[in-house]
Amino acid sequence: MDHTKFEAALTQIIERDARYDRAAYHFLREALDFTLKERKKATGQAGHVSGQQLLDGIRRHALKQFGPMVPTVFEHWGLQTTADFGEMVFALVEASIFSTTENDTREDFKGAYTFHDAFVAPFIPARPVMPTRRITVDSPARELN
Repeated sequence: MDHTKFEAALTQIIERDARYDRAAYHFLREALDFTLKERKKATGQAGHVSGQQLLDGIRRHALKQFGPMVPTVFEHWGLQTTADFGEMVFALVEASIFSTTENDTREDFKGAYTFHDAFVAPFIPARPVMPTRRITVDSPARELN
C-alpha cells in the first residue's frame, strides 16, 4: 500500500469526519496486515478477510500491542465499539484504500464483542479461593499446631 496515498486519504477522511484519531486508522491498517499474515500462516490462503475475521485480528493485535492499556488507547482515539471499526473501514473503502466484496457491510462490525469482554476481562485476576473452614479468634494458628 502506497504510504503517500494512504496519508492523503486520511487527511481527507479526517477533514470530513473527525470522530477518530489519525493513529486509529494507522492501527487499523496494521491490524489488517496482522490479520492477513496470520490467516496466511494458518490456512495458506491470502486475500480478503471478512469483517468478523478483521475484528478478531484487531482484538488480538491490540492485546499484543497495548495489553491492558487497550481501552485507554481506544478511548483516546475515539473508538467505543466494534462498529467504529466498520465506520473506519468503509471510510477507507470510499477513499479507495481498502476494498470489499458485495457481501461486506457495516453491519458486519456491529456488536461482535464488547471492549470490556475483549480488552478488560482477560486482565481481571481470578477470584481467590476462600478457606472453607471458619477461622475464629479462639482457633490456633495452623503453624502452631
